[in-house]
Amino acid sequence: MAKGDELVKYITERFVDYVETPRDVRRERAREREPWANRWFGMIPFSISLWMERMPWKRSKKEKQR
Repeated sequence: MAKGDELVKYITERFVDYVETPRDVRRERAREREPWANRWFGMIPFSISLWMERMPWKRSKKEKQR
């Protein structure tokens, strides 16, 4: 039963900390975090987006005329 009590204590501490921090501070912290795709997959989404921009079917008509 001790583990259950520890879990409740931990969740309560986290909740109280969340409630006591001002909304502006929480929003600023959220802005500072990197996007979820980078946190989960690293540079792979960025490299795929760069690769997709260079594909021939994605080019605009002006670039094709050159």
